Amino acid sequence: MSDPLNGTDHTDEDLENPEQAEEYDDEDEEYEDYDEEPEAADGGFDLGSLLGGMNLGSILGAAQDMQAKVVESQQRLAAATVQGQSGGGAVQIDVNGGFQFQRVKIDPSVIDANDPEMLEDLILAALHDCSAQVEAAQSRENPVGGLDLGGLGGLGGLFGG
Repeated sequence: MSDPLNGTDHTDEDLENPEQAEEYDDEDEEYEDYDEEPEAADGGFDLGSLLGGMNLGSILGAAQDMQAKVVESQQRLAAATVQGQSGGGAVQIDVNGGFQFQRVKIDPSVIDANDPEMLEDLILAALHDCSAQVEAAQSRENPVGGLDLGGLGGLGGLFGG
């Protein structure tokens, strides 16, 4: 018989007395029980009912599908470019969905050496317009938008929602 605790094999002859042989036999029976499925104790909880009867495999599959949708959404956003503008198009700023600025265009008519604050305000307004457009695009692309996530609802902010 083997002793799983120390990896040695024991026979009845190896033991000094018969009581030890019975002790090892009892231990072997205990280890054999590990191969069996554990039975739920009365009053215990059933994981299936805790999850609303859903199969854990299907929940994991749904999570993987959602992750794939998030990745696709992020790729579409990164590829999309929006243009923020101010001053009736006098200042234009292009930015992608990942907030990487691509281009700034300023009409020379709004460049006044005597009034730099006006140009600063126009640039700031165009940046705010860019930000609002990217956030709107993120909300539209949010794969979990509109879903009731219960206690996980704060995660929607990761997608701009």
